[in-house]
Amino acid sequence: MKVRCALLGTCSAIAILATSAVHAEDGYDAPADWPSPVEEHLMWGVLVDRFEYVVPDKGDEALVWDFTAWYGGDINRVYLKGEGENIQGDGESAEFESLDLLYSRLIADFWELQGGGGYQGGIGTNDHPQRYFGVISLLGLAPFMFEVDASLRVSDDGDVSADVEAEYDLRLTQRLYLQPRMEVAVAASEVEEFGVGKGLNSVNVGLRLGYEITRKFAPYIGAFWEKQYGDTANLARVRGDATEDTGVVAGVRLMF
Repeated sequence: MKVRCALLGTCSAIAILATSAVHAEDGYDAPADWPSPVEEHLMWGVLVDRFEYVVPDKGDEALVWDFTAWYGGDINRVYLKGEGENIQGDGESAEFESLDLLYSRLIADFWELQGGGGYQGGIGTNDHPQRYFGVISLLGLAPFMFEVDASLRVSDDGDVSADVEAEYDLRLTQRLYLQPRMEVAVAASEVEEFGVGKGLNSVNVGLRLGYEITRKFAPYIGAFWEKQYGDTANLARVRGDATEDTGVVAGVRLMF
């Protein structure tokens, strides 16, 4: 009897839902002032993917950051993305490798096409060379959940360059994760003041082990290998810099 009553109750609930669905389609149950179910709701977020201290075997120690901030809905957003470093012990100021302000549009499931302007140079100083870019980026999830950020840049002097970053969070436990990461940079022309040569510039591969104390705060340690190639390597040799290096990092990932 209890089983039968349960089945009857379930069938009654299904019937009520089906009737409600029919009335909703006819417009009976939805008040006129209700918003559209596909209306965008504006939100914001900040992810500091890397805020770390880098200790290389051959180069100078540095404080490195990589952040993304966004505002908007599911379809349209505005992004502020920045990567930079402050080399320790040389008296130099901090420098942005890139600081981009981009409009973003969802073009497919998990993929956004972005466009806007960018900057490379010192922060509040003229100690470093400076240049500005037009930027087009593709941001999204590749198969097997790899996070990909690919950018094409054209500078105010007409120099063309591109870079691709890919990373993956491999969950070891609910809180412990391992993050392999790779960056590849190429350029179509030589820009000596920025140490950029024509062709393949550099490859950087890293591995970070993090622990999420909370979902918004995760300290980590890691290691990396990087190598410069072709004309970029030649420019590094002229400056007396190493063209290949390894090292360790310690930092924290933050979300707001």
